[in-house]
Amino acid sequence: MAVSGVSNNDYTPIVSGADSGNDASKASLNYESFLKLLVAQMKNQDPTQPMDATQQIAQLATFSQVEQTIKTNKNLESLLQRTSLSEADAVIGKTVTNADGTVTGVVKEVKLYSDGIIAVLDSGKELVIGPGVKVK
Repeated sequence: MAVSGVSNNDYTPIVSGADSGNDASKASLNYESFLKLLVAQMKNQDPTQPMDATQQIAQLATFSQVEQTIKTNKNLESLLQRTSLSEADAVIGKTVTNADGTVTGVVKEVKLYSDGIIAVLDSGKELVIGPGVKVK
């Protein structure tokens, strides 16, 4: 028995946020998108070898894991930001000294960057708050 090939070549990407630079938005799919992909896959499958239900469940489970990982990463980023703000707030008004004792002063303000905290001292000097810095 001869089976004719699939001739419908209409393809439209379903990934949302493809133009933005944010990795999370590029990877952001929802269940509606997953169902669209699943229906498209079922429409275009070989009728002599249909997809196994076990494969469909495995794909759904994998999709769910990816979605949960993305949500977990967003929550961790938020937690890290709050922790950094708390650390920055804790040193304002305190006396800090660098590891070798050459720079010391009272913290007037702090600058928060993605890779750490810089304390601006009352003398105008800046000190990176990190390992070896003494806070009194």
